[in-house]
Amino acid sequence: NPYGAGISASGLTRRMAHADLVARATDLDMVEAGWEPTVDGYLGRVPKARILEAVREAKGEGSAQLLDHLKKGEMAAEAERLLKGSGWLPEVLRRADLIALDDDAIAEGQRDDTDGSAEVDLPAFLSADLPDSAAPLIAAE
Repeated sequence: NPYGAGISASGLTRRMAHADLVARATDLDMVEAGWEPTVDGYLGRVPKARILEAVREAKGEGSAQLLDHLKKGEMAAEAERLLKGSGWLPEVLRRADLIALDDDAIAEGQRDDTDGSAEVDLPAFLSADLPDSAAPLIAAE
């Protein structure tokens, strides 16, 4: 709102802290509740940069680079496919206490699946011209 009638940064911070308090009190975990990022529910409503950020957080930089050239609709559809079952949540849906537990587990080496080393299932249009052998590809200079 150009006249300043919208929510302020401090108001947003207070609301998010209150929402986190309610989520803790009710033991609400959006992943356990079944929320997933879909085109209709989230990915189609945010900018391309936010979609790439989500894929980068959940699947690593390599997966995000596969999508960065796509148009928004195609990007959102592929991101939905990549994020399915990953447990990724937008920042506003994450509980602060559960984030701290995940960070502790990663620090202890119990859960480190964010290094991007996992293989990614590529869509057909990206994998059609790839060689069948597992030989490393060398870039031309």
